[in-house]
Amino acid sequence: MRKLKFFLIAFLAVCLLLAPAEQLRASAAEADQYYIGGMTAGFMLSADGAEIIGLTEVAAEDGLHRPAEEAGIHVGDTIVAADGIRIKTIADLNSALERSGGHTISLTVRRKGDTAQIDVAPVKDKKSGKYKFGVLIRDTLAGIGTVTYINKKTYRFGALGHDVCDENKNSLGIADAKVYLCSVIGVNRGIRGKAGELRGLFMNDVSLGNAEKVCATGLYGNFDSKYDFSHCKLTEIAPLSEAVIGKAVIYSTVDGTCPQEYEINIVKVDATNHENKNFVIKVTDERLIEETGGIVQGMSGSPIVQDGKLVGAVTHVFLNDPTRGYGIGIENMLAE
Repeated sequence: MRKLKFFLIAFLAVCLLLAPAEQLRASAAEADQYYIGGMTAGFMLSADGAEIIGLTEVAAEDGLHRPAEEAGIHVGDTIVAADGIRIKTIADLNSALERSGGHTISLTVRRKGDTAQIDVAPVKDKKSGKYKFGVLIRDTLAGIGTVTYINKKTYRFGALGHDVCDENKNSLGIADAKVYLCSVIGVNRGIRGKAGELRGLFMNDVSLGNAEKVCATGLYGNFDSKYDFSHCKLTEIAPLSEAVIGKAVIYSTVDGTCPQEYEINIVKVDATNHENKNFVIKVTDERLIEETGGIVQGMSGSPIVQDGKLVGAVTHVFLNDPTRGYGIGIENMLAE
């Protein structure tokens, strides 16, 4: 009888020890569930200043002037401060010009990662009566990319898989916190030597969520929990150590708003690469090659799935072969 009691007590103790462990494993499994993305998203990015996209003349009372050009300002420069006051938008720069009253102002200019001080003397435009210095500027840039994943539990999402720069290689920040569903209305096919691109239309009435961070591994934020996830597949994450050379699939939207699955081969895995180039992939799906030529701009962030698990995202295309490109390991995106 004593032995039976001892056995019962020992059995209950083991059950009590195992129950929390089982609960923890179940909880961890639930936390590791992710919706596979593939939907195309539209977003606004900030130049983090006033970016110069052109140099012009200013028609003053005494003739034509080109203050910016004469001062040494170049197309591609970004004005980040005026007389020590931060410039984030076009409105900020216009206010600084009006405060100058036509006197020389000191501009802090960012050029290819470096900064310099450039003095420029605005002149009054005879038509508008406003002070100008002969530039065309922008402070935001619209773009499209692909959502990679959405965490089932937290609705945290990741997209793009790489940093976002303008054509002058300046990194961009978040401008409009909203991320919108984007309908792909056309494709410029990729050809050898020239990257193609998706042409998308922002659906401003369909918000996918809010973006709050852009960094070297992509764009991140909180997805709308009311989004219809019924068409999204759930999966688990696989680290780079589990990725192998061989068949895989990507999810991309190249027409309309519905992601499609396309076949690829992973031809190289490099877990040590620090430039978001952990994979080399080759598109083998004839449908995608026919429609786009392979990988095109706008497909960045397309999830890479192997053996049913999310292993990474498409990031770049090979210019000399649009069917080949790079991918980032999903663990590097989740580490954001």
